[in-house]
Amino acid sequence: MPVPVVEFSDERLPNGLRLIVAEDHLAPVVAVNLWYDVGSKHEVPGKTGFAHLFEHVMFQGSAHVGKAEHMALVQGAGGTLNGTTWLDRTNYFETLPSHQLELAIWLEADRMGTLLEALSQENLDNQREVVKNEKRWSYDNRPYGTWNEKILGHLFPEEHPYHHPTIGSMEDLDAASLDDVKAFFATYYAPNNAVLSVAGDCDRATVRALAEKYFGPIPANPDIPPLPDMSLPAIIGTEIRETVEDRVPLPRVYVGFRAPVFGDRRLDALDLAAQLLAGGKGSRLHRRLVRDERLAQDVAVFTLPFIGGASVCIGWATVRPGVEIATVEAAYLEELEKLASEVPTADELARAKALTEADELGALARVEERADRLSMYATLCDDPGLINTLLPRYLSVTAEQISDAARDVFRADNRVVLTYVPQAGTATTEEAA
Repeated sequence: MPVPVVEFSDERLPNGLRLIVAEDHLAPVVAVNLWYDVGSKHEVPGKTGFAHLFEHVMFQGSAHVGKAEHMALVQGAGGTLNGTTWLDRTNYFETLPSHQLELAIWLEADRMGTLLEALSQENLDNQREVVKNEKRWSYDNRPYGTWNEKILGHLFPEEHPYHHPTIGSMEDLDAASLDDVKAFFATYYAPNNAVLSVAGDCDRATVRALAEKYFGPIPANPDIPPLPDMSLPAIIGTEIRETVEDRVPLPRVYVGFRAPVFGDRRLDALDLAAQLLAGGKGSRLHRRLVRDERLAQDVAVFTLPFIGGASVCIGWATVRPGVEIATVEAAYLEELEKLASEVPTADELARAKALTEADELGALARVEERADRLSMYATLCDDPGLINTLLPRYLSVTAEQISDAARDVFRADNRVVLTYVPQAGTATTEEAA
């Protein structure tokens, strides 16, 4: 079966905005997707959480759009929308009936160009409290909710931009002044620091005309500060362990590793390794730990792809009642070590590739995912063409490359072991050389 090709145009407006358009007239819908090259890695010590704060503030109104009106206008036009923040980027997106394309482009341009005109102390204070409530709900009061923050904190040294969580420090947000927040926005939310991708039932000339009309007058920022050196050793150099006594129903063991950066072919192999290990009920970990030996309630392995120094590969096993935590951890790590020492069978490789192909094709069937991926590959890799080459790359990975990647990454001196136990108390950290 041939891999489908997404045709797109790629150009820049005079103010630096990168505009990507992928026409598809199969259904009368259009996806508008805007990626800003700003995430929590761009924050400085003492001023964390600003990128995520703006994910909320951007819906609080701009010069010509009232508070929360952005959402009301899109939903009233029959569309959906949202925004997300991560370590490497912030994005905003709408999917609408195609005749509402102009509405989405105007809304995104208005808040890029005029948000500061509507940003008040009241709005800032209000959204600060919203973020605090989100942290309580998503991190502090959710079982195992701090795993991501803790694992990234161990995998990346304190001075590295990935060390702190995207949601930031609540103390930093409390200390942030209106001028601090305005300066952050003025620095990074500029057209030359953004990618606008439009996919679906649209005409390229019309999209360009609308982008020039609404985004064209917004000035570029020529003074976007460069990031510090984010390079890291390929391995941590030691095993790091932390036990967290928390309000959790069952013990759970998390294992995290440094991995190659996004775009590295070795990360492709590691993604397929994750499918072999935990991709569904036929995977190695599920078959052994969940089905055959009944040691765990569930298992997982996945990568989080980053571009600054290292990505991460993370997995977990939730311990079945009555089973020793050490037994589950030993079986889990043994399966990872087997993958490093034993080349996967042809059947396993075919299954992993079939699962990956189904995931990729399912995603690319949706216009909103196509727009998001075009923005992502342009922002992170300066190569929107990855939308057409990434799946063939996955399908070309060999069994030997999977074992090689596992051998390089799943090392005792490159792992963080984070164990949650269902008891009240304070966490203790142990570091073993």
